[in-house]
Amino acid sequence: MTLEQLTNEIHKKKSFLCIGLDVDLDKIPPHLLEKEDPIFEFSKAIIDATHDLCVAYKPNTAFFEAYGVKGWQALQKTINYLNENYPNHFTIADAKRGDIGNTSTRYAKAFFEDLEFDSVTIAPYMGKDSVEPFLQFDNKYAILLALTSNQGAFDFQTKQVDGVPLYQQVLQTASQYDNSDRLMYVVGATKAEFLTDIRKIIPNSFLLVPGVGAQGGSLEDVVKYGKSSNVGLLINSSRGIIYASSNEDFEKAARDKAQQLQFQMANLL
Repeated sequence: MTLEQLTNEIHKKKSFLCIGLDVDLDKIPPHLLEKEDPIFEFSKAIIDATHDLCVAYKPNTAFFEAYGVKGWQALQKTINYLNENYPNHFTIADAKRGDIGNTSTRYAKAFFEDLEFDSVTIAPYMGKDSVEPFLQFDNKYAILLALTSNQGAFDFQTKQVDGVPLYQQVLQTASQYDNSDRLMYVVGATKAEFLTDIRKIIPNSFLLVPGVGAQGGSLEDVVKYGKSSNVGLLINSSRGIIYASSNEDFEKAARDKAQQLQFQMANLL
């Protein structure tokens, strides 16, 4: 998917919602555990119930990898199902990879060529040669961790280095990498007050924004300070949608939660 196609989908659906698939067998409805592949069956049901309300899906690969080979197979089935049945959705492998040279290239091939995701989240700590290998693939995107929504973000990301917060240096440096137009950035909704400064550095890049809802982030503040000329936002919600109910009506409950967010987004647009 190109950025132009993604932007068109946002305007068409009046939504910039990304639904995170963090599939925990301890939390999914018990009746699904009787299925041959409960991870895939849960993911498929959530996708079928919400696809018209969102523009992106973000499987968190740790929740699949935790179950070994069966989990990896469920991830393969999930992305195949998305690409075959709902190809107008942007897909994000939330894998948070980051290593140098050939290792990054292999990670990129795994997610871009084998699994056929549109994008993958990566950590920038090892610098240029851990990021640029992900940027060598046409119409594929690397989503760089910039300013995250977790409590420990303040341990490093906001520390001053030569008078400039580290996260701003990450943004400034990464924006100069080869093929940096294929970069997106993770900025947590709980850090909405930082978005004005972030947009001065990367005015048009897409931002993946977790932390709305369960973590206390404000959708209105994110849009107020973070919206770009092409919207430039993907608001991720995971637990608040997919675990809205643990009963057999879980698809309807998930849809209701997604619809509430989509309605707010339509008004803000």
